[in-house]
Amino acid sequence: MKRMILSGILALAAGASGLWAQPRPKSQKEVEALQAMFNAQDPDTRIKAAEDLLTKFADTEFKGIALFFEAASYEQKGDYDKVVIYGERALEADPKNYQAMLMLARNIAAHTRENDLDREEKLAKVEKYSKNAMDTLKDAAKPNPQLTDDQWNGAKKDFTAQAHEALGLAAMARKKYDVAANEFQFAVDNSTTPDPATMVRLGAAENLAGKHDEAVAVLDKVMAMPNLNPAIRQFAQAERVRALQAKGGAKPAAPPAPPQVDIKKP
Repeated sequence: MKRMILSGILALAAGASGLWAQPRPKSQKEVEALQAMFNAQDPDTRIKAAEDLLTKFADTEFKGIALFFEAASYEQKGDYDKVVIYGERALEADPKNYQAMLMLARNIAAHTRENDLDREEKLAKVEKYSKNAMDTLKDAAKPNPQLTDDQWNGAKKDFTAQAHEALGLAAMARKKYDVAANEFQFAVDNSTTPDPATMVRLGAAENLAGKHDEAVAVLDKVMAMPNLNPAIRQFAQAERVRALQAKGGAKPAAPPAPPQVDIKKP
């Protein structure tokens, strides 16, 4: 999904100057190190460039950004443990980095299972990061003066939707399916462009809450989308079949794993 970062990690890197109030490099060498990080075209190169920056310029004002780039690159690689490590380090460097909060919330939520011994501890973190991100966004200044008010308000809506999706995943882990459906519905309704993966999660939550007609309705919308990611289509079709089976009184098939594909975002 949204899941991930708002426009994808490469778009994030290309537009990094628009996401934070800008610190200042202290030398031309630091400028070159920053350019290497911002221009990196793959996660491994980006991670190395961020580490080079932090090693060579220990007093850099870009520490929080570099650590966030590392966390986002590990998210792209699917390395959950390092996403958490570097995401938390990014927050230590910049406690108001709402994107790091959202990254941590969605990753921890997506990796929490019903029978985890530390389930409640992890879900408490999801709730904390999600709510802190939303609180921070309320008063967040426009990070780039070139953004129009409409663009910034739209970005804040998308970030807030990501927070609600993470809360929905936390509710799913607790088997609070009605709560999860409400959170996913909020995320869908309040995104500038609804995420098909979030809509599939909404359909799954509606199914598990016994609201099969509602599940079919939202899944039909997903299936009708043009250029739909094949993995999303597969999950949507499987979930729709489960809803129809449940409506007909047949024993539904086991639910598929929730989709982890991000097609619109960071």
